[in-house]
Amino acid sequence: MTDVKYRILVVDDEEDLCEILKFNLETEGYEVETANSAEEALKLNLPSFHLLLLDVMMGEMSGFALAKKLKANGATSHIPVIFLTARDTENDLVTGFNLGADDYISKPFSIREVMVRVRAVIRRTADSSQEQPVSMVKYMGLQLNLNNKTVTVDGEVVPFTKTEFELLHTLLDERGRVFSRQELINKVWPSDVLVLDRTVDVNITRLRKKIGPYSKCIVTRLGFGYLFEE
Repeated sequence: MTDVKYRILVVDDEEDLCEILKFNLETEGYEVETANSAEEALKLNLPSFHLLLLDVMMGEMSGFALAKKLKANGATSHIPVIFLTARDTENDLVTGFNLGADDYISKPFSIREVMVRVRAVIRRTADSSQEQPVSMVKYMGLQLNLNNKTVTVDGEVVPFTKTEFELLHTLLDERGRVFSRQELINKVWPSDVLVLDRTVDVNITRLRKKIGPYSKCIVTRLGFGYLFEE
């Protein structure tokens, strides 16, 4: 149940264009999310993406300003950026590449051109970094990033302890299976640590609170244990 895909974020204030790019990129096999402003994009789990397609001219924060902010953050500085813009002056090109852009596509563009450029950038950055695509386990808007050990609930990153993360991973990765408390103890806690059944119950309670609308999916089977039920 673990999905491994290249994830792309398209940020553009033209909703129709976002949907067109999303459809075509997903047809190519990518996992795609969209945002219609830089501010909206900043609310997402940006480190989980392998490529950003940024419109330059947007609302209060431009694509250039967003890229500058991301390049200054160690968690996102490595993510390649392709700028999409109706402005193609020499100054704009220089600004974009000085900010670390990997490519620059002028509007209007053909979808075929974008697909070719995206493949080229992903191939180049994947070869140079030798990083594997982000490994995700997810159910609807509940996502576990197995690479950086983060949990996202409907687009918001929620802090989890190591124990809570491993509990959720165990239940979500084998959803529908009932785990006894002892099975969960064996899978999640170190073998040299004494763990009581009550400790499992307390962590499950905390887990439910943190995943909000998905808390009802963690079901108690009296006398047996816990499961993640769709």
